[in-house]
Amino acid sequence: MSFIPPTLLPVVFLVASNLFMTFAWYGHLKYPNKPLWMVILISWSIALVEYCLAVPANRYGFRIYSAAELKTMQEVITLAIFMVFSALYLKQPVTLNHLVGFAFIALGAFFIFKGPIRV
Repeated sequence: MSFIPPTLLPVVFLVASNLFMTFAWYGHLKYPNKPLWMVILISWSIALVEYCLAVPANRYGFRIYSAAELKTMQEVITLAIFMVFSALYLKQPVTLNHLVGFAFIALGAFFIFKGPIRV
C-alpha cells in the first residue's frame, strides 16, 4: 500500500469500513417486511467485511496516531458517512440540530488532535 501515504492509509480503511458498517446497521431499514433472521444474517455478512477493514485501519493507524486519535477519526468519519447515507439512502432530512451537533463533535475532534493544552 505504498501508493497511499501512511498518514492517510488508516483514514482510507476507516472510510471503507464505515461505508460497510453503515449498510450493515441501517441498510435493512428500507426493508421492514423482510424477516428479522434474514436481515441479521445479511448484516453480519456485511459487518464481516467491515471488520476486515477496521482492524487493519487501527493496526496501521496505531503506528502513527494515538488510540484516542484513531477513535476520534472513526467517530467523525462514521457521523459524516451516516449523514450522507441518511439523506440519500433513507431519504431523511439533515436538520439544523444535526449540523449543530456534528459541529460540536468536530470541535471535540479538534481538541483531540490539537495536543495537550498547556495551562
